[in-house]
Amino acid sequence: MEKQENIWDIFYLFIVAFTIDFRVKFYYYKNMKQYNMYSLEEKTEKTILIIDNDAVNRAILRKTFSDLYTIREEPSGYLGIAEMLNNQQLFSAVLLDVEIPGMSGIEILRHMKQIGLVDSLPVFLITAEQQEHVVKEAYDLGVMDIIEKPVIPYLVRRRVQSVVELFETRKFLHEMVETQKVELMNQSNQILLLNQGMIEALATAIQFRDAESGGHVNRIFEITRFILENTDFGKDLSQTDINNIALASIMHDVGKIAIPDAVLTKPGKLTPEEFEIMKTHTTKGVGLLENIPQLQNNEFYEYACDIAWHHHERWDGKGYPEGLKGDEITPWSQVVALADVYDALSCKRVYKSAFSRKKVIEMIWAGQCGAFNPRLIDCFFSVEGEISKMYRNLEQEEESTAV
Repeated sequence: MEKQENIWDIFYLFIVAFTIDFRVKFYYYKNMKQYNMYSLEEKTEKTILIIDNDAVNRAILRKTFSDLYTIREEPSGYLGIAEMLNNQQLFSAVLLDVEIPGMSGIEILRHMKQIGLVDSLPVFLITAEQQEHVVKEAYDLGVMDIIEKPVIPYLVRRRVQSVVELFETRKFLHEMVETQKVELMNQSNQILLLNQGMIEALATAIQFRDAESGGHVNRIFEITRFILENTDFGKDLSQTDINNIALASIMHDVGKIAIPDAVLTKPGKLTPEEFEIMKTHTTKGVGLLENIPQLQNNEFYEYACDIAWHHHERWDGKGYPEGLKGDEITPWSQVVALADVYDALSCKRVYKSAFSRKKVIEMIWAGQCGAFNPRLIDCFFSVEGEISKMYRNLEQEEESTAV
């Protein structure tokens, strides 16, 4: 009968995992579809700025482009620069004459280059004489094309229009990429949350078997992360590593889903035979995780398997299931092992009452509940005062429940 109950529990676990995975894929598909919905829409208004002191030249250019663009004109370089600064997002192109009294076209280009306008706005230099040094400097400064006088309307129209369309396409693609990057980041965060939901669902499945496990796994998560973030024991780990280890710690006891109720919830000391059965929750936990493909592509997966397997190993080699000793035990499994013991001693269980904080500290120092890395012990007690605060509300809740 117990074997049949375990099969149903494991089946429930897989149903939970499948449901969460389906939600992840559905969210991803629904939001990714929009990436194919972009289209290169025309601007509601395209404007060209003509900077030229010659009214006749401005009139020719105005007539050439007036059916395609809104035209703005400025007779001097100073006014032209002011116009661009005040309306940077308005203009599709600038037509700039090289010979302008007060501030020449090259001087205007230099100023535009200095303030970054040539990177966001195509500029065309109009000149009657193509002096080599002027042409070279103009291109060095970022001008898109040089138009010779006298202006041939159909030719300059085609050249300007082609460059403007190319420039706007490039700008559009850049903006689309930036938008997609933001959206992908948001989706990545959502998927991470859903992955965490999957992990918590696995831990929740245990609660149907073990009443203490719900709050227990949350506290293990917090203690593990706090130790690694606030002591030297986590100094060689990145923040991403720490986050993944903390997430993985939630599943340290997932193998208990396969332990019979008579053993898991027994309100007293286990017999040697029962203890051997309880010890199998480490290897069974790894087996469960290995058979959930939705977890295997996640960064926390390797941490989760290692922690589920080795969180009952001891520094002196007398732990289980493999009897690893010293640094053969990974740092993250060491931290979760200590957090597990600290929480178990500090909280009420079906087989015991909660110990006082003083008693818990004495028992860990004395090695009554396992042998730990001395460096880890030092790191743990350097922050134990802060960790103990999370148990104050728990004590209050237990007192109110008792009343």
